[in-house]
Amino acid sequence: MGKVTGFMEFGRIEETHLAPGQRVKNYREFTMTLVDDQAREQGARCMDCGIPFCNNACPIHNLIPDWNDLVYRGEYKLALDKLQATNNFPEFTGRICPAPCEPACCLGVISEPVGIRSIERFIIEKGWEEGWVVPHPAKVKSGKKVAIVGSGPAGLSAAQQLVRAGHDVVVFEKNDKIGGLLRYGIPDFKLEKQIVDRRLEQMKAEGVVFRTGVLVGKALPSQIQNMATEVIDPQTLEKEFDAVILACGAEQPRTLDVPGADLQGVHYAMEFLCAQNRKDAGERGKNRLSAEGKRVVIIGGGDTGSDCVGIANRQGAASILQIDRNTKLPETIDKSLVWPYWPKQFTISSSQEEGCERDFRIQTKRIEGKRGKVEKIIACRVNSVGGRYMDEPGSEFSIEADMVLLAMGFAGPAKEVLDAFGVQRDMAGNVMAAAEGEKRFQTSVEKVFAAGDTRRGQSLVVWALHEGRECAAAVDRFLTERAN
Repeated sequence: MGKVTGFMEFGRIEETHLAPGQRVKNYREFTMTLVDDQAREQGARCMDCGIPFCNNACPIHNLIPDWNDLVYRGEYKLALDKLQATNNFPEFTGRICPAPCEPACCLGVISEPVGIRSIERFIIEKGWEEGWVVPHPAKVKSGKKVAIVGSGPAGLSAAQQLVRAGHDVVVFEKNDKIGGLLRYGIPDFKLEKQIVDRRLEQMKAEGVVFRTGVLVGKALPSQIQNMATEVIDPQTLEKEFDAVILACGAEQPRTLDVPGADLQGVHYAMEFLCAQNRKDAGERGKNRLSAEGKRVVIIGGGDTGSDCVGIANRQGAASILQIDRNTKLPETIDKSLVWPYWPKQFTISSSQEEGCERDFRIQTKRIEGKRGKVEKIIACRVNSVGGRYMDEPGSEFSIEADMVLLAMGFAGPAKEVLDAFGVQRDMAGNVMAAAEGEKRFQTSVEKVFAAGDTRRGQSLVVWALHEGRECAAAVDRFLTERAN
C-alpha cells in the first residue's frame, strides 16, 4: 500500500497557506493545492494497516487507501475514478470537510496522520485540470420524474445520482442561485463559488433542471433567507412528479431568548455571512451589514462562528470576541486513548488564527443598548452540572459591543415547509424517515422522501453528501419497483 517504508521516510506535508496578514486583504481562497511530487510523497505515507479505519470513519466510505496508492504510483486518472466512485463532489469535501478520516488513520497513533483531505483535493483538481471530469448523461431514460426541494449538498448529490440513473430531475431552490449553504453560508475564502458553478454546469449537461426563486410550501420565518418570487404548493409537486425529495437543510437558527436580543446590531450569523457572499458575487446593494470599525461579539464557538470571525476581520472590525458557554477543551490529548474516534481537543481555525479573542464558560443574560442600538452584553460564567449550565454566583460582567452575531447552531428544518407537506416529524423537529429498512428515507407521505440535515438535523457537508446518495438509491428502487 503506497511505499512500504514511506511512513518511516516521509513526514506530513501541510497544504501551503497565505500568511494571515496577506489573506485578510481579500475574500479569495488562500490554501494552495498540493503539487504532483508533494501528493505522491503523501500517498507514499499510507501504511498497509490491514483494516482501513480511515474508510470506516468517512461517512461516504471513500476508498482512501486505494487512491492514496494510485497517487503514489502517479496513476492520477485511476485515482480520480476511485474517488468519484463514492464522492460526487470531492472539490467541496477537499476544502471544507473536517476530515474525520484523518484522526482514524493508523499512522496517526504514532505520528502525524496521512494528509487525506489534501490528497483528495489534489486528485479532483488534477481531474478538472486534465479534463477528466466530464458529464455522464444516462444512456437510457426511465420516464420517471423526481422533484428535489433544496439545492445544498444533499439535494445536489441526490440529483446527480438520479439523473445518471435515467430519471428526469428538477431541483427547486428558493434563493437566487443554486448551492444552498455551499453558496450562501460558506465564505469565499473557504470555497470560491466558481468551484460550485463548474460542477453545476456538469450537472446541467447531464440533464438536471434547476429552478431558482421558487419556494415550495408556506412562507418562511424572517430568520431564514428566502429570495423566492414564486410559491408552489407541495401537493402540486406530488401530482406532477413520481417522487419528491426534501433536502431543504436545517436552516432554522437557534434563538437567543434574552432581553435585548431584538436590538439593532444583533444579527443571526447566516444573515451576516450571506450578505458578504452576495456582495462577493457582485450583487449590488445586498450587503447591509458591515463590521468595519465595530466591536464585534460572536456568540457561539463552532464553525459558523469561526466563519463570522473571518468575515469580520476582512471587513475591518475594531475588535472581535468569540464566546462559548462550553468549557475550553484540552490543548493536548493522549491519541491512543481516543483513536480512531474524533478527538475532543482545543483547536484554532484559520479564521481565528487571523485574529480574535476567545472566551469560554460564558452565558449571555441580557443585551443592553441606547436608542434601540446594542451597546453591551451582560453575561456570567457558567459551570456544566449534570448536563445543565449553572450560573456561577457573583460572576456577572459586561462586554462592550457594537455588533452581536448569533452563531449558536441550528434548531432544525423550517417547520412551515414540513407542515405544508404534512410529513411526520421527530421530537427534534426533523423529518421522520428511517435510514434503514424497506422504506428507507421515506416519510409518512407517499412518494415523499427526506435526506441530509432535513432528516438527521444539523450536520457536516460530507454527511449530507452521503444521505443524498443513499436517498437517491432508495428513490431509484422505489420508482423501479412501481414501474414493475
